Parts: sequence; C-alpha cells; structure tokens
Amino acid sequence: MENQQFKPYVPDTKNYSELSVVSVILGIIIAVAFGGANAYLGLRLGMTVSASIPAAVISMGILRIILRRKSILENNMVQTIGSAGESLAAGVIFTVPAIFMWAKDYADIDVPGLLTVTLMALFGGILGVTMMIPLRRFLIVQEHGVLLYPEGTACADILMAGETGGSKALKVFAGLGAGTLYKLISDGFKLFPSEIEWEIPGYRNGAIGADVQPALLGVGFIIGPRIAAYMLAGAVLAWLGFIPLITIMGEHSASVIPPASKLVAELDFWGIWNHYIRYIGAGAVAFAGIISLIKSLPIIVKSFIAALSGFGVSSASLKRTDRDLSVKWVLFITISIIILIAVLPQIPAGIAGAFLIAVFAFFFVTVSSRIVGVVGSSSNPISGMTIATLLFTTLILKALGITGTAGMVAAITVGGIVCIAAAIAGDTSQDLKTGYILGATPWKQQVGEFIGVVFSSLMIGTVLVLFDKAYGFGSKELAAPQATLMKLVIEGVMNSNLPWGLVFTGAAASAVVELLKIPSLPFAVGLYLPIHLSTPIMIGGLIRHFVDSRKCEKEEKDSFVESGILYASGLIAGEGITGILIAIAVVLGFKASDGTILSPWFSVSAFIILVISLYYFSVKKRKR
Repeated sequence: MENQQFKPYVPDTKNYSELSVVSVILGIIIAVAFGGANAYLGLRLGMTVSASIPAAVISMGILRIILRRKSILENNMVQTIGSAGESLAAGVIFTVPAIFMWAKDYADIDVPGLLTVTLMALFGGILGVTMMIPLRRFLIVQEHGVLLYPEGTACADILMAGETGGSKALKVFAGLGAGTLYKLISDGFKLFPSEIEWEIPGYRNGAIGADVQPALLGVGFIIGPRIAAYMLAGAVLAWLGFIPLITIMGEHSASVIPPASKLVAELDFWGIWNHYIRYIGAGAVAFAGIISLIKSLPIIVKSFIAALSGFGVSSASLKRTDRDLSVKWVLFITISIIILIAVLPQIPAGIAGAFLIAVFAFFFVTVSSRIVGVVGSSSNPISGMTIATLLFTTLILKALGITGTAGMVAAITVGGIVCIAAAIAGDTSQDLKTGYILGATPWKQQVGEFIGVVFSSLMIGTVLVLFDKAYGFGSKELAAPQATLMKLVIEGVMNSNLPWGLVFTGAAASAVVELLKIPSLPFAVGLYLPIHLSTPIMIGGLIRHFVDSRKCEKEEKDSFVESGILYASGLIAGEGITGILIAIAVVLGFKASDGTILSPWFSVSAFIILVISLYYFSVKKRKR
C-alpha cells in the first residue's frame, strides 16, 4: 500500500543509474574499510559508530566530484552497500570472539577457522536482510511520518543537499589521513607511546591514564559530552573507587581471594582490574542491557504486533519504487540458510540451535527493524537482545541435555547469528528509508544489502582470525568487552562458576545510576573498560561541547557539528584500517620493539595537536 501523499525526490517514472558496476565496487571498498575499522574499534571499546553518513559523503566526493557521475540513486547504492560492513562487524565482535577465548581455556574447543567465522557472519547477515524485506512495505511506506528512522532520514537529507555540490568528503579524507599517520607513528614505528598513565602519590593503587589515540577522540566527538561523561563516571568509580578499596580491604589478607590466583597485596591496579573489576563491570553491563530491553518492551510488543500485520502484504502496484525481491525467493533463501545452519559441521549449533535461531532471529529482526525507526540505530538495544537470547538459549540447551563446552559453543553460536541478524536488520531498515525518500528501487537496494553482507563477511572473518593471531582476544590490546560479557553470561548459566558477589555489585551500581535517572548503559560500559579509554573519549566530548556552544546561527552551528562528525569518522577509519595493517605485519613477523623512542610527554603533545585539528576542521568554514 503506497503512501499517496508522499512524493520521492526521484519520481517513479525516471530511471537513474543505480545498481551499477561503479556503485557496487565503491560500496564494497567502503564496506570492507569501515567494517574492518569498526571491528577494530568494537574489539577495543565495545561499541561501533555508524558508517552510513561517511559512506554517503565519500560516495558524493568520488562519484560527483572525481568521476563526474550525477545519479543520486547511485550515491545511495554506495552507502547502502558500504554501511553493511559496520553493522555486520558490530554483530560479530559482540559474540564470536568468545569462542576464540574459550579455545584457549578448554582443550576440546577448537579455534574457529576462517570458514566458520565467515559462515556465521554470512548466515546472520542474510537472515537479517531476508526477514526484514517482507516488513518494508508496512514499516517504511505505511508508517512514513510515524517512524522517523533518524539515520536514514539524515542520510537522505545529506544526499539531496549534495546535489548542489560541496566538498564534505574532504573532511572525511582529512581525518582518514590524520588517523592513519598518527596510528602509524605511534603504534607502527613506536615513536611515542600510545598509552600514558600516572599513579597517584599516596593513593594505594590509585591511577589515571589515557590511550591517546585518534579513534577514541573521534568517538567522543560523535557521542557528545553527556554520554562521554557517563562513561567517564563509571571509569572513575572503578579506578579511583573500587580498585583502591579492594586494595585496602585485601592487602593484609593472608589468603587468596577468588577469582584471583594471587594475594591482593601482590596485585597492581591492572591485576585488580583484570581479576575483580571486569566481573563487577560485567554485572553492570548485563543489568544495564536488560534494563534497556525492559524499558523498550512497550515499543517492542507494539512493534512486533504492528509489523506482523503488514507481513506478506502484496504489492498494490508494480511501480519501480515499490518492487521488492520476490517473496518466494526470500522464503527459499531463509529456509535454506536455517537448514544449512542445522547440518553444516562448521556451524556448531545443531538442529536445536537452528530452530532457536529461526525463532529468535525472526522476533528480534522484527523488533530491531521497528525500534530503530523510533530511537535510531545508535540506541538500538542489541546487547540486551543478545543477552536475552543467550539466557533463554543456554537454559533451553541445558534442559535438552546439551551441556558443557558443546552447550556453551552452541549457545554463543545461536546468540551470535541472532545478534548479527538484528544488527543488519536495523541497518537495512535505515537504508530502505533513505531509498524511499530518494525514490530508489527497493529490490536493487536489497540486492545491494546482500552484496555488502557477502563481502563484509569475508572481511570480518579474515580480520578476526588475524587479530586473534596478532594479539589474542581478551588481551590488553583487544579486550573484546562485549564478547567477554556474553562469554561470562553463558558460563554463569551453564557452569554456575561466576563470582556472583562481584557481578551483583556491578548490577547494584547500575541500579543506583538508573534510579538517579541517568542512562545506566554508558555508565556501565565505562565501569567495565579501563579508564584509559574513557579519558580521551571525554576529551572528544568536550570538543563537541565547545563546538555546540559557539554563538552563531543554528544552520551554521549544525554545519560545524556535521563537519566535526565527518572528520571524526575519518579519524576512526584511519586508525582502524592502520590497526589492521599493523596486525598483518605482526602476524608476518614484522614487529617493532617493545620500547618507544620518545617520552610520554611527547604523546601528550601529539594528542593535543590532534585535538586542535579536530576543533579546526569542525569550525572551519567551507568556501562556497
């Protein structure tokens, strides 16, 4: 049923170049680049950033300015394919690294190979697209004006604004160059340390620090000062509260306090963080994730019922702007994927796991597709959905007698594929909203989503195997916080071996914050992660605050913020891509010395220059 009052930017009667060879190739390059960068960021920080707007801006810069191609639908196709990499990366890094970590602890669990990781990503991504397609006509068309889809609408606005020309892509490329150069000098050539920290005199195990890296600065600018402050508050409680408290209470104990294997008096602040704070943080994140899901329940129930009412509605016309992929093909692909999950030995889920994937993926794809239309992709409670899936899946598998390591791996496989499907469904919904506003051809966009999923799956599988060989998940370099949390949830249910006192301490901290009407999830993430990550994020948030506080017209201020976000996105992509290249060098045996040439004070100076560049590119006025 077409929304008769809405008129797309490109009329249905016009046929612009859309799914072209150029748009596909450029979209794949962006999907791989931003997918790899977000995988690196997510494994370090436990969060990712949207790639839709940077992809759209880069597309405009290359297609319009360099190649002189003027199809807005071609630009839209590039961002459709390109944004799939970020969403797929988010779903994978939240769960799959847990199997790598288990393989180090349990002799009967094999390290996942490239084929296993790729297939999990591919199957989850395909299910996310196919299960969302039948919902498009209801969620995107009939609910237009009701469901805003913030990122999708913003992306459409940027592409339409780009029709008049501009040089926004230069901001992304400038950030990309700065992030690449900084990361290469600091972590590649080891000219100066990328992590600085100071112990506070007279404060037993009290310390502050910062990872002076471009990606963290960029994340802080994008999420803004308020969320950054919530994260820093959690980090301050952990590093200047819990760590010194545990030190004081335990340093005179003559016995080992589990889960540590050493006396508390023998542990420095990193040791206490590793053995105690991570469990407190896990409890805080788990509680906050479940609370975010519970708070969303009214929207979830309404979304699920409403979306089902539009499922399978046949097309009232064959207009170009209303043609989806054939429902028969969609059902065939979906059923085939479920069967492959059940029978392929590379996917350790089994028949029971495949059935659970079909049920939970269908439910949470529907929820994700609808809820991002209300709160946006950035606030989509994917972690809460995944935790809920893991809890129910682990309990069901345990009841069926699938226990031990086999049950643990099966549970994380189910949760991983469902998580990937929900993440991709949210991205697909935003992309289809952009296409609806612009007048794109839905079936071509859906093919573009498949293309993005396929090539991003190949990329993410390679990246995960590479990072595991170079650093190892759960290490100081790649903490993989979300995957570690999912791992602890499954182990706690399956083996009943969690230090529940520490977990409940973290849950209580999140509960107090929630009662104070402060969003508990960013606070909990800050509590879980080292303060070294939250500090530069806060600095980026402060730069955003200074840009927002400038006294000027709203249109000009919005332009400043947009420029800063584009430059910040470039910083993130530059560090992420360079981080992957450094990991390749490490695997090949090219490893720089452990020490650095210059002192930490040079790190501070270099980071200050980076901060100034972010502010400069934010407020620099574009030449007309």
